[in-house]
Amino acid sequence: MGLLRQLGMMLRAIFGSPVGKTLTLLVVAIVIVVVASAYGQIRLNRWNKPFYDALSRRDMRDFLYQLGVFFLIAAFLLVLNVAQTWLTEMLQVRLREGLVHSLLQDWMQPRRAFWLANAGPMGVNPDQRMHEDARHLTELSANLAIGLFQATILFGTFAGVLWVLSNDFTFRIDDRDYAIPGFMVWAAIVYASAGSLLSYWVGRGLISRNAERYAREADLRFSLVRVNEHVDDISLAAGESDEKRRIEMHLGNVLAATRRIVMGHTNLTWVTAGFGWVTIVAPILVAAPLYFTGKVSFGGLMMAAGAFTQAQSSLRWFIDNFSSIADWRATLLRVASFRHALITTEEPRAYESRITYAEGGPGVIAIDNLEIVSSANADALKETQVVVKAGERALILGAPGTGKTQLFRALAGLWPWGEGQITRPQGEQIFYLPRGTPYLPRGTLREVLAYPLKGEGFSTDAFARALHRLGLERLAPLLDQTRRWDRELSHDEQLCLAFARILIQTPPWVLMDGTFGSLDDDVLDLVIDVFTNELQHTGVIHIGGAAQAHPLFSRVLHLVKSRRTHSVRLQDPGRRQ
Repeated sequence: MGLLRQLGMMLRAIFGSPVGKTLTLLVVAIVIVVVASAYGQIRLNRWNKPFYDALSRRDMRDFLYQLGVFFLIAAFLLVLNVAQTWLTEMLQVRLREGLVHSLLQDWMQPRRAFWLANAGPMGVNPDQRMHEDARHLTELSANLAIGLFQATILFGTFAGVLWVLSNDFTFRIDDRDYAIPGFMVWAAIVYASAGSLLSYWVGRGLISRNAERYAREADLRFSLVRVNEHVDDISLAAGESDEKRRIEMHLGNVLAATRRIVMGHTNLTWVTAGFGWVTIVAPILVAAPLYFTGKVSFGGLMMAAGAFTQAQSSLRWFIDNFSSIADWRATLLRVASFRHALITTEEPRAYESRITYAEGGPGVIAIDNLEIVSSANADALKETQVVVKAGERALILGAPGTGKTQLFRALAGLWPWGEGQITRPQGEQIFYLPRGTPYLPRGTLREVLAYPLKGEGFSTDAFARALHRLGLERLAPLLDQTRRWDRELSHDEQLCLAFARILIQTPPWVLMDGTFGSLDDDVLDLVIDVFTNELQHTGVIHIGGAAQAHPLFSRVLHLVKSRRTHSVRLQDPGRRQ
C-alpha cells in the first residue's frame, strides 16, 4: 500500500471519528494564524529597509520611530506565535483522540482482536501501535503538516519580494549583458534543491531503520510487561536469571537498531549542519551583486538578504526536517498497516474446509457431523447428531491426544476450520469459561461481577448473595473498590468469582473447557450445588477428561481422533479475508 493510500485511509479514519468537526475547526484556525503570521513577516521584512537606511544616515528621529514600528510588529507576531503553539498542541491531542478511537473501535469488533492476534506478525503488540505509535504519529503529523504549510506560504510571499528586488539583474560576459529576471528567486530554489536532494540521498535509509527500532521497542516493552504480570511464577521457579537474559536480548536488539539510527543521523548532520553554516553568508553573497552595482541601498541589501533567508529557509524545510520525516514515514507505515489489517481481517483462512455456523430456535444447541482440524490434530465428535436442550448438562470426554481446547474454540466460533455444522439458539446468551485462570477486567469488584454488562443493572443484594453462595462473602464489603483482583485472589477464588458472575447473570447456556478439573473437591461440590439449585435451568456443556465425570451430567459425548482422511490444505497464514 503506497504513501497516498495510507494517508487517505488514516485521514478518513480520523476525520470520520467523533472529533472530526473539531479537527476541521482547528485546521481552519491554524490556516488563518499562519497566513496572518506570513503577513506579519512581510511587514517585518519591509521594515528592514527604512530602519537600516536610518542607521546609514545617522537619523536618530527616524531610527527611534522605526524601533516603535518594530515593537508593534513583534507584539503582533508574538500573539500569533502563542496562538499557533496552542492550536498545534490541541491539534495533536484531537488527532490522537480521533485516531485511537477509530483503531479501538475496529479492534474491539466481535472476535476481531482474536483473529488478528492469530493472523501473523501484524497482530503482534497491538498495544504498542495504538498507544505509542499513534501518539508519535499524530504529534509528528501535526508539526510537519503545519511546518510545511507555513513554509509554503512564506516562500510564496517572499519569492515575490525577491523577484521585485532582482527583476532587472544582469551580469556581463565579454562586454555583453545578460539578464536573469528574478535572479535571487532562482538562486534560492537551486540552493535549497541541492540540499534537499543531498539530504534524501544520505538519509533515506532512516525510514527502514526507524521502523525496525519501533518493532524492537515493542518487543522489549512486551517482555517487561509479561515479566511484571507473571512475577509470582518467575520468583517461585527461580527464573529471574533466565528472564534477565531474555530482556537483555531484547534490549540488545533495541540498542543495535538505535545505533544504526545514530549513524544515519550522524551522516545526515554533515548535510544539514553544512548547509546551515553556509546559510549564514549565503543571503549576503547572493544579494551583494545588487548592492555593488548600486541597484539597492544598504537598507535594500538587508531587506533582500532577509527575504532570501526567509525564502530559502522555507525551501530548506525538507532538509531541516528530513530526520523527522523519516521517523513519521516509519510510524505511518506501522499504524497504517495495522489499521489496514483491522479493516480487512474477518476470519483468518488457514484451511480449505470450514465449519458452518447457524442460528436456530430457542432452547437448543445442535451439533451435526462436527470435525475440527488444526495443524496438530484432526478430531471429531463420535456422536454425529447431537442436540442439547435447555437445562440439559452434557459432558464431552476427550480421548488422550485430542484437541479439547480447539473443540471449545470451535463451539464458541473462534476456530471455524473443519467440517460439520453448529447451530446455536438465536438471541440467547452463552457464557464461555475457557481453560485456565478466568479473565478479570480492571475495575471495581461490582464491574468484575457484572462483566461484560453494566453493574448498575444488578442490585447490591444480588452481588452479595452470589459472593456468599460461592464462599466469597469476605469480598462483599469491597464491591466498590478497584484492585488487582487477579493478584489478590487465589486461582480457586478467581474461578469462584467467575461462577458468582454466572450466578448473577443467570445465562441460559454455559460452555466450559476443563474448568471442573481445576477445582478442589470442596469448591467443586459448592459449584455443583449452585448448578443443581439456583442454575437448574441453565444448559451446560463441559469439555474435559474422564476424571471430570460427575452425576451432574445427564449425558456423555466423546471427542475422538477423526478416522476420515482429510483433504484439508494449509493456506498462506498471512492471507486474510
